[in-house]
Amino acid sequence: MKKILTFALMATMALSASAAKKKAPAKDANKPVFTVIKEIPVTSMKDQNRSGTCWDYSTLSFFEAEILKATGKSYDLCESFVANKTYLERAIQVVRYHGDCQFAQGGSAEDVLATLKTHGICPEGAMPFPGSLYGDSLNNFNEFFSVLEPYVAAVAKSSAKKISNQWKVGMQGILDAYLGKCPEKFTYEGKEYTPKTFAASLGINLADYVSITSYTHHPFYTVFAVEVQDNWRFPLSYNVPMDEMMQIIDNAIDNGYTVAWGGDVSEEGFTRQGLAYAIDSKAAVSLAGSDMAKWLKLEAAKKRNIIDSIGCKVPEIVPTQEMRQERFDNWQLTDDHGMHIYGVAKDQNGKEYYMVKNSWGETGDYKGTWYMTKAFIAANTMDFLINKNAIPAEIRKKLGI
Repeated sequence: MKKILTFALMATMALSASAAKKKAPAKDANKPVFTVIKEIPVTSMKDQNRSGTCWDYSTLSFFEAEILKATGKSYDLCESFVANKTYLERAIQVVRYHGDCQFAQGGSAEDVLATLKTHGICPEGAMPFPGSLYGDSLNNFNEFFSVLEPYVAAVAKSSAKKISNQWKVGMQGILDAYLGKCPEKFTYEGKEYTPKTFAASLGINLADYVSITSYTHHPFYTVFAVEVQDNWRFPLSYNVPMDEMMQIIDNAIDNGYTVAWGGDVSEEGFTRQGLAYAIDSKAAVSLAGSDMAKWLKLEAAKKRNIIDSIGCKVPEIVPTQEMRQERFDNWQLTDDHGMHIYGVAKDQNGKEYYMVKNSWGETGDYKGTWYMTKAFIAANTMDFLINKNAIPAEIRKKLGI
């Protein structure tokens, strides 16, 4: 009886295994399989959650990588410190302009650099954990900015002939209530610091960082402030041809540097699964026998689903300087996200992608990393912050840096 039961059990197991094999999903030949070409060490993934602070998270991630490269030490720098200082300074500008400029959650890499230079920085832990002051586990700016925006607007649009400085006291109170109060002193690894002395101890030279862009409405090899609303400090970017812009990124990665990237991720080719392609819509429409033939009639969400299914075989445009300028001028190329480029990989067909750290936690198919094709980056870069030593010598010479 035991033998019969044993044979029966073995037969059942064999049938189950056979059934499991039959039910196993077929391997998707279109799904990219990545081989890393070059990867620069970066710090852990973070999650901005429900806040418009990608500029803050991505740029601090960039500086953490710079510190890691320079010193070998890993830091977790405090995004709340930067946000607290930045939002007050932005509000002051809005009031000076009597409300004729934008107050918003967004910002740029320059906001982080300016904070480091002017106020210093503190490590995570020297201020309350994001969201903890109002009972959340991560940032949630819904209530915060529903209070803050009308407060700033009320002061900026006041009909008073003279306003007092008390509005700044009230503003600082709101910032401290939701973000935490910025410390004047704190202890880190047994040593006492101020934010300024801590920034000075990190082993990087804040004068080394420059912004790069590429547009034709200003002369190449000159500087200008990129004309987008969140660039409210009006920092100057070095303007180079598109091919040189891409050379700078590649040279940086080749030499162990990373890039604080700002650009457009509202494009149809940017998926929530961790991929970004510069979709060639005309070529997509002409793909006979596939759902792509109906491309132009589909909603954006359905297009993204198709991109995921086509995978690495998605047809891409060849970006040009003229295309970049036209899209910038007609509002197609927008400044809507900050991310951190830290490597290069290739798929099974040899196409190269940048490895880009996002600030949405370990989401997507690649646990927070996005693989963005070089065509996508060339087409959709607004500007980026980089260590000037990462720029090829011949380009630096043209720029005079």
